[in-house]
Amino acid sequence: MPAAGPSAPDPRLGRARAAVLLSLAVTVVTTLVMPSIGLVSEPRPLWRVLGAVGVLAVAATQAGALLAAATPGLAPASRRRLLAAFAVAVVASVPLVAPVGSLGPDGWRTWAWVGATVVGSAPLLARPAAGAAVALLTTGLAAGVGAWTGGSAAAYALITAGFGAAVLAMNWLPVSLWSLVLDARAGRDSAARLAAAEERLRFARDVHDLLGHHLSVIALKAELAERLAVADPARAGRESGEVRELAADALAEMRAVVHGYRAVDLNAQLAAIAQVLRSSGVRCTVTSAAGELPEPVTAGLAATVREASTNVLRHSRARWCTIEVVRSGDEVRMTVANDGVPALAAPDGHSSGLRGLDERLAESGGRLRTSVAGGVFTLDAAIPVAAP
Repeated sequence: MPAAGPSAPDPRLGRARAAVLLSLAVTVVTTLVMPSIGLVSEPRPLWRVLGAVGVLAVAATQAGALLAAATPGLAPASRRRLLAAFAVAVVASVPLVAPVGSLGPDGWRTWAWVGATVVGSAPLLARPAAGAAVALLTTGLAAGVGAWTGGSAAAYALITAGFGAAVLAMNWLPVSLWSLVLDARAGRDSAARLAAAEERLRFARDVHDLLGHHLSVIALKAELAERLAVADPARAGRESGEVRELAADALAEMRAVVHGYRAVDLNAQLAAIAQVLRSSGVRCTVTSAAGELPEPVTAGLAATVREASTNVLRHSRARWCTIEVVRSGDEVRMTVANDGVPALAAPDGHSSGLRGLDERLAESGGRLRTSVAGGVFTLDAAIPVAAP
């Protein structure tokens, strides 16, 4: 099962992992329940104790290995140790569990059920080829145990392979979906990192082109002024003045580049956030009829829609969301509504959230209001076009 690198906590990922663990827990319970029938029917106290030790060891190490497979970011060394412990427990269970309730053709065939859970979990813990090889070896081992205990080798192999295939079929779908979720999450994180890296490269390229040209000219002018300082002081003074003007121009252009880098494209922000919400299963409708707006206003509106969409994703179970931006006279209003009221009633106490946004809008004369009506949470922000 692929592992994903660390990223921001996502409650939806936690819920998906809990569902997968619940499915895998059924396999561990099967490891305990089915062989326990043989333990109950075993008349010899010593073998009953030894068998219980073997079954518990297999179930405990199996639970650890399955938990490791469903845990993103776990160190490979830890995962290998848990898999090795499971393999050792399975091998050790043969002499401990095989004789339990299994002597004769009418025995319970206790170890066959242990082997079945190994067949059902091995393909989930290793690569397909290795998992298939382990399943085949386990089935062959079950047949050997059947012959050793005086039972039917074919019956042992049939139980191990048949019931193991049923366990595998029950777990394959949730585990496969879990792998797809991890791959999608890793792809989303990689795309975000790539976009940030491309933007840094663009900015670095602009700075390099700008400063490279100006600094080259400044260096040449300064060298000329140095040479003329004695022979032609008047011209050296003029060259020095041009150096100063070039430096001032470079500083002004640098500020313009940084300003353009920091400028907010509100329409691009709205489109990106709508796409994120839709990819998260939230139907999103965006209406923007505000036209061209000053940069302070677009910055405030962009911060508002980012905070609102973050609340929708983190704190609600919204099915739909609407974002509307309209201009009325000297004021621009943004309204964000969604149907995720129950979870929004308990916001994250570790972030400034809406309170910090309200303070930011107040600095430019704006205001922020929230309301709940008919199961719909509405955030309404208003910013004056001309700051007071």
